[in-house]
Amino acid sequence: MAQQNTEAKLKNLLKQEKIQLWNPPYTDEQNQSGQQHMQELAERYAPLVSLPAAEVAGALETIRAQAVNRGKGNKTFRETSVATLELLLPRDSKKDPKRKNYLETRLDVPVQQVVDRIGEEFSLKHIKLILNGRTLCADQRLDQQGVKNHSKMMVLKVSDAEQVSREEEEKKNQSESLQRTKKGFQILSERDGSEDPDTTPYLEIADQRGNPLKIPHQEKKALILAMGFHEKGRSLMKRKQYDNALCHLLQADQQFSKCGSALLSSVDNFAVLQLDIVWCYRALEALSCLDDSRSRLQRAEDGFLKCYGEQQQRLLMIKGNSGREEVLFLRLYLLQSLLSYVEGNDSQARLQLSKVESLYGRLCLDSEKMAQLMALGFTEREARLGLRACQGDLQEAAIHISNRRQERQELMNRERQKRRTRMDAISTLMELGFSRRDAARALHHAEGNVDKAYAILLDSSQAAQATNNNTEGTVSPEKVEQLLYLGFERDSSEAALRLTAGDVPSAAQLLLDNQGVLSSELLSPPSTSSSPSSEEPSTSSNSPEDNELVNEVLEDISRHEEDYLDLTLEEESELIAVMKTYLNREPSHTV
Repeated sequence: MAQQNTEAKLKNLLKQEKIQLWNPPYTDEQNQSGQQHMQELAERYAPLVSLPAAEVAGALETIRAQAVNRGKGNKTFRETSVATLELLLPRDSKKDPKRKNYLETRLDVPVQQVVDRIGEEFSLKHIKLILNGRTLCADQRLDQQGVKNHSKMMVLKVSDAEQVSREEEEKKNQSESLQRTKKGFQILSERDGSEDPDTTPYLEIADQRGNPLKIPHQEKKALILAMGFHEKGRSLMKRKQYDNALCHLLQADQQFSKCGSALLSSVDNFAVLQLDIVWCYRALEALSCLDDSRSRLQRAEDGFLKCYGEQQQRLLMIKGNSGREEVLFLRLYLLQSLLSYVEGNDSQARLQLSKVESLYGRLCLDSEKMAQLMALGFTEREARLGLRACQGDLQEAAIHISNRRQERQELMNRERQKRRTRMDAISTLMELGFSRRDAARALHHAEGNVDKAYAILLDSSQAAQATNNNTEGTVSPEKVEQLLYLGFERDSSEAALRLTAGDVPSAAQLLLDNQGVLSSELLSPPSTSSSPSSEEPSTSSNSPEDNELVNEVLEDISRHEEDYLDLTLEEESELIAVMKTYLNREPSHTV
């Protein structure tokens, strides 16, 4: 990271003075270094960046060599259409951490071909390629997905085949994990709550007070998938499985893009996701994805501003305090400080780090107070969130936690009462002769109103009866004669006219399509969706395999609505220490 900082500072100086290291006198005709001029430049820049001349000379040579190679790559691309791509390899696959890795390839080839080459050249199995925060599709060409000459691509390892057996590998392979997660949440997104929640779980989108939100069906499906992938990714982050987590988080990002901007600005989920993606970049040491990281942090900051309001006024109005959400701002400012340092902007990095340290001082909790709250029977999470909400006040925190418990209990009671009322209403409609399935669906469409549900069922039943009457009633002899004249049998002609409500052209076409003989399926009357009947199978996806998928993805959803705010700050503390070490290095001017 220090090397990136030094190179960024030197590049800024070179830009200011319009010095091109790939041209003479810094590079000769054989593309070799003009050592005397390079040394003079290093000695001049050393005091400006407060580093020894030898270290500056090494960094300048790295910048010069990269510029020369880039020029060669541009020439090769113009002449042969072979592009040079920079690969950001997994940490444990880098033989030399300071050395950059490149791959030459045409851009009109499938991504899978490049994946295979990377696997062979760097001894990697089961990888994905990430460009600007998007996972590249293996069956599409590079140029179709925005890959250009000199693009930086992140190589993400999705499983370690050497540590698991073949059977376990196939089961745990990340592609399968993504597919299972997607399938599980797709099943949940299709469920509308019309089935019995005890046997058929479904997800409901609610606001910060637990009130259900009315969202268009397609947008709700995308939102459930997005939040599902996000929850899975966060679950993997807790287990330090950052490669796997990042794949799920990028899928969540893709689903969030299908939601309307008005919806995204009213909830903080999207902003938190951007923060989590960049946190994974940091953990994977992939902060050279600077452009993507910077834009994501900006989206996170804008999202928090819209959702929480200036100075968190909206948050204070809804929740009464903002202490718990401050951990998100701590992580945001810390990542901004880190990026500023990597870009060579030490002053901005220090400014952001000072905000981080101020927040950390407020959010780092007294272990004795934590122990006292836990001795009162509160959980560690409740104690941590309670103390942060109340700025460390022990007595206020105990009251706050008790109130939160009561609010959650009241919400659960409302849900139970809502469920009991719903089941009673279904029983009432079943007593009137309707099936459980039809009663449940009608009640769902009527938003729980029994009278409206009954009217829906009655209208549907009457419409179905009218259809039956049309199919079973008499038909005009004149119309039958017209069909007989065309050569069709009387029984078939009468049946076709009944099925087409007496329309002769339609009846003739129906008979022609069926060679003049109507099948038993066509002749049997259509079943009514709401006619009195015995118990019918549910239309919801409720097979054992689907239930297994649903239960699997539900395990990754936290039962506590503020789980994403429950950060111990251990990782943040380590990064703060690293940043202070880098920013507080003693300046030296060895000339």
